[in-house]
Amino acid sequence: MIAAIITKIFFLIAVIDPLGSVPVFLEATKQLDQKHRKKVAIRASFIAFLILLFFIVVGQLILDGMDVTLDAFQISGGVILFLFALTMIFGEGKPESEKHLINDYKHVTIFPVAIPSIASPGAIMAVVLLTDNNIYPIEQQAITTALVFIVIMVTMLILLTASLVQQRIGAYGITVISKVMGLILAAYAVQSILSGLKDFFVVLK
Repeated sequence: MIAAIITKIFFLIAVIDPLGSVPVFLEATKQLDQKHRKKVAIRASFIAFLILLFFIVVGQLILDGMDVTLDAFQISGGVILFLFALTMIFGEGKPESEKHLINDYKHVTIFPVAIPSIASPGAIMAVVLLTDNNIYPIEQQAITTALVFIVIMVTMLILLTASLVQQRIGAYGITVISKVMGLILAAYAVQSILSGLKDFFVVLK
């Protein structure tokens, strides 16, 4: 049980990538004073959690309504996560790609800080995968939701000290860590695809 929780925490940290949000946050709030930066960090974190919570609750209903099988969801979800991981590993990286999304420096709380920097498409897909009713009982889904909240709170604390974090680790260090997170995410994605294919071919037999 403890091992499973630790695994989920590492996976959520990899897919949410709190450190990768630091350069995006600093760029988005560069025209704001310290007081307003803190407000953006807190509000964006809570909005990101609400977005992820929405998909934890509603994601399964959407899949059931579309009559998507568990095997198909595991395979498609794994493919999407794998492609997302590849952009983290081989692309210009989460920080740089999301900096380019900033057009209005006066309204950055929801976009791009809350989404897609914290609640990224990969994070949304991940929480839906981790709370699938066909695999996980309600108790495990509740634990996963609590872990998502914890990781988001850690992200918020990192954003509140973003300037210090950037000074300590450096922009290059943050990019390297993001790419390592992408590698971890890619491994999980491949595992999801293999599990879906295995169960699919078992059903065919």
